[in-house]
Amino acid sequence: MRPKILLSRRWPQAVEAHLAARYDVTLNTDDRPLDEVGFREAMGRFDALCPTVSDKISAAVLAAPSPRVRIIANYGAGFEHIDLQAAKASGLVVTNTPDVLTDATADLALLLILMTSRRAGEGERELREGRWTGWRPTHMLGRSLAGKTLGLVGYGRIAKATAQRARAALGMKIAYHSRRRAEDEQGAVYHNTLESLAAASDVLSLHTPGGAETRHMVDGALLRRMKPSAILINTARGSVVAEADLARALTEGVIAAAGLDVYEGEPAVNPVLLAAPNLVLLPHLGSATLETRTAMGMRVADNLDRFFDGEPPLDRVA
Repeated sequence: MRPKILLSRRWPQAVEAHLAARYDVTLNTDDRPLDEVGFREAMGRFDALCPTVSDKISAAVLAAPSPRVRIIANYGAGFEHIDLQAAKASGLVVTNTPDVLTDATADLALLLILMTSRRAGEGERELREGRWTGWRPTHMLGRSLAGKTLGLVGYGRIAKATAQRARAALGMKIAYHSRRRAEDEQGAVYHNTLESLAAASDVLSLHTPGGAETRHMVDGALLRRMKPSAILINTARGSVVAEADLARALTEGVIAAAGLDVYEGEPAVNPVLLAAPNLVLLPHLGSATLETRTAMGMRVADNLDRFFDGEPPLDRVA
């Protein structure tokens, strides 16, 4: 009998078809998020649960009576939404999908850097709202990025890919801070404290994991260390930024602008952020290309195939 798997949301069609060729797949045809009750019920009906980064797989879900699920094959690189300790205690295997979203997320970080530095979000809103009165020499002046310093918080795959793009396309200098100094710095300048990096950066881009260690890493105190002309970019995790502090810094001119793709209370966005005109907001589009989302799904399929063939999954995180 083929293993039964549940996809918690709709995935690219090619991935759904690929999985259906080997597994008994249940699709979420309405594409509406499941609640805790739905996930607890699924624990007893399926051999594999395939959630996404927007699903909360809590200890209460994993404590469902008479569980059948043996593997949680997550669609996404992040896994903070899964209670790994509870999964380990229940003997469950948990996997994720690293590597395949590096380029798409780095592209989006560069997009946010350009949009904020050239005030593209403000300009687009002005035009759509009928407030544009025509070209004039001092209208909505942004800033050039050539020769400016891009500071990267974290220096993993996505950060390095962002650095390569910013250096090649925009002529930016690169600096970084991470818990451990990189063996391959690729010409970047290392800062041994986050505070030093923040003070030196014209653009500060976040590339750290979520969790207790990084929660509200960027708060009012750190923002005040940045230049008044500086820009903050977050394509990492919403919890890394204290959103009320950021909104205050933007409103009071502590920093010049920010670009966010992730939020602490997703899908809800803190109302204080919506009021800031010098803030570009995107709806978590970091990996949102057809090619990347398909590759993510195929990575889940690879992990499932190895698990049900009795081999260790390549991307096991628990």
